[in-house]
This record gives sequence, structure tokens and C-alpha cells, in this order.
Amino acid sequence: MQQLRRSTDRGLGDHGWLKSRHTFSFASYHDPKNMGFRSLRVINEDRIAGGTGFDAHPHRDMEIISYVMTGALQHEDSMGNQTVIKPGEVQRMSAGTGVVHSEYNDLKEQETHFFQIWIMPKLKGIEPGYGQKSFEEDLRTKKLVLVVSQDAREGSIGINQDADLYLSRLAAEETLDFPVRKGRGIWIQVLRGEVTVNGSKLLAGDAIALTEEEALKVSSSAASEIMIFDLA
Repeated sequence: MQQLRRSTDRGLGDHGWLKSRHTFSFASYHDPKNMGFRSLRVINEDRIAGGTGFDAHPHRDMEIISYVMTGALQHEDSMGNQTVIKPGEVQRMSAGTGVVHSEYNDLKEQETHFFQIWIMPKLKGIEPGYGQKSFEEDLRTKKLVLVVSQDAREGSIGINQDADLYLSRLAAEETLDFPVRKGRGIWIQVLRGEVTVNGSKLLAGDAIALTEEEALKVSSSAASEIMIFDLA
């Protein structure tokens, strides 16, 4: 079974310094038909103006993932982490019992474009945790890269949920086959380019949810990048 979520149907938060597209209900955007998919609760595509960002604010009991497309994201949190997230890097913050963090565009005169993802945790009340890693080299040389997983296998960042997150960069006219384990739900988010997934054409910002599928076949008609969520 397939369910399409078009880019133009997403919610929009325009705050001047921040323009955010909400795949699922978030902040002032509420759509009872789009509250998430399995443990996947938030996918925000954020564009932050140079020299601006999110002031310090709290979270708890949520797995928060950031992936930078262009620019640079300056991160600071109450766990003592101070770092800059660059293109090709993935950051995971387990909020657990509570964490305060801020995220700023590290560039004064250039927009930073990134994806913010929230996944509901398997266990609540855990100790907060942090992970960050560059997957740029693997993304340049491999068709499919596991970047987040429950067991931190294959060099991925561990997460407190039975959820795998893959990134894939495809050249024009390239294909990707992805086997689906029984009972799993798949969410594919197109970050850039144009792909066809099991016969459905998707453009940048579009997404597709798939359940009860035995396999996925992705083909690109232009240089593209996608996220694949494999969820219990």
C-alpha cells in the first residue's frame, strides 16, 4: 500500500529568519491526518538565514536527528556539546530526561538548509545522549548508507528506537533496490532531484509511505538524494 505526501501539501512556517516546511503536524501547523508515521513524528525542512537561529530551548523523551544539506549549523547543549554540523554530517540528540540546546546558522551571510527529524523513543526517561558523524565519504562512494540504527551497526549512529535511517545519492538514470522486512513500514523523503518509487514519481520535498510491500525499486531521472526510514 502506498500513500503520497506532496511537497506542496506540507505545512509552512515563515518567520522571516526561518522558513520551514512541515511534513507532519508541528507548532502552529496542525493536520489530524498527518501526525506522523509509526515512530516517525517530525520531518521539517528548515532554511535559516545567515547569522540567525533557534535560541536555547528544552526537549525531553524524543530522538532528534539533524542532517545538513548546505551551510553550517552551530550546536550547543546542556550536555556540554559545542560543535558545528556541516553538509554530509548527521547529528542525533537523545533528549531523554531533558536537554536544553540551541542551533544557529554558523554562516553570517549564507543560508543554512537542513532537515530536522523527530522519532519517538522506545524507552522514556533515559539519560540524554549525543552523536554526530560525517557520512560524506560513504555517500560519495556508496549507493546506500545506513546513518542511524538501533544497534549502531555498520558505523551508524545509535538511536533509542527500532528505526533505521538510510541516505542515498543517485546519479541520473541510476536505480536502487531495497528489500523490505515483513511488517516494516517505509517512509521515503526526497531531499533533492526526481525519483520514481515502485511506479510513483516524486519530486524534491515529496514523500511516500509504503506498507505491506516486499521490495522497493527506486530510479532517478536526475541527480537525486533521498532519505529512507525503515520503521518497526
